[in-house]
Amino acid sequence: MASKHESEDRFGSGDPFSIGVEEELFLVDPVTGAQTNTSKAVLAQLGEVDGQVERELHACQVELITSVHPGARQAVQQLADLRRAVLQTGAGILASGTHPIAGEGEAAITDKERYARIHHLLGDAVVTPIGGLHIHIGMPDAETAIRVFNGLRRDLPLLQALAANSPFRHGRDTGLASAREVTLRGWPRSGVPRSLRDFADFCELSRLLTRAADVPDYTWFWWKLRPHPRLGTVEIRALDAQTSLADTAALVGLVHCLAVNAAESQPCPEPRPELLEEGMFRAARFGVHGELPDARGRRRAVSELLDEALANVGGRARELGCADELARLGDLVKRGGGAGAQRATYEIAGINAVVRQLIEVTAAAPGRPLTSPRSVRAISAQ
Repeated sequence: MASKHESEDRFGSGDPFSIGVEEELFLVDPVTGAQTNTSKAVLAQLGEVDGQVERELHACQVELITSVHPGARQAVQQLADLRRAVLQTGAGILASGTHPIAGEGEAAITDKERYARIHHLLGDAVVTPIGGLHIHIGMPDAETAIRVFNGLRRDLPLLQALAANSPFRHGRDTGLASAREVTLRGWPRSGVPRSLRDFADFCELSRLLTRAADVPDYTWFWWKLRPHPRLGTVEIRALDAQTSLADTAALVGLVHCLAVNAAESQPCPEPRPELLEEGMFRAARFGVHGELPDARGRRRAVSELLDEALANVGGRARELGCADELARLGDLVKRGGGAGAQRATYEIAGINAVVRQLIEVTAAAPGRPLTSPRSVRAISAQ
């Protein structure tokens, strides 16, 4: 039998293929960039907002949650408004997959029952906070949700490579493009689940896994991709939080297009789980500079796979109003993605300059790129 949250799904309750976006941000001292465990105080000072700002597992983070929107541009504009609202409390905010210089163990666990339970179950696996970008796509019915879920599985390595934005952790270069992804691998139920036959298969899997893991429901599965019956969506969770809202808009637009394509296309052969797992690690290790395996095990450049994806969704992007956003993805690759931009600043001015630039760009209006010669010169002079 399915649990309450699966059997009372909300698929079809909203506009088909509308989107919502969530981003997890670090709270920091606006001058020094030091991570601060101040989410409770920030929310107490926060005025009325359009959307939601919530506390996260760690007290040094908040989650910004948009309303439901028809496309990427509107959702990201609301994220910009929510970022400004948090800044008006006096807090600094930093958007990245990891905080570059925070020490291990500095993040306090938020005083909520759910988070205390997570800490009990996972122990030190959750010692290092991570910042993700989560994208929800509204589904017209349960079976379409499963078709989109299965279709998006094959796109996850490319999406993770494009979004890799956390090369630094605990004050050092990890050698990874996404230290967030490797940190999250210490969590149970955080990988890519198998393909699903139908919605009944998801409900049965959820029933078995919740019993085995001693958790209440599927919202305790931190999969990189999951159906979300309670919200009536499919949710992608594989992406690092993006510092630049222009990059956020580009990635949200691409996910939106890929999801609609998957819903309206014939099913393709499922990628072998071993190749998918290899692709996910290579995406985290090398980011946009990597080569990812295709269905035959051949390694192909991220830039080549992106060009192929954009060719497949070009018409869809015009329909969904995100063609301009997708056009920025080529520039994102040329810049080395978020990870490359952070390293470029580090090479000029060091790790503290990376933190200062992340704070500056996180607070900037949409459209501001992560790298800016003016910013780097200013940071070098400080």
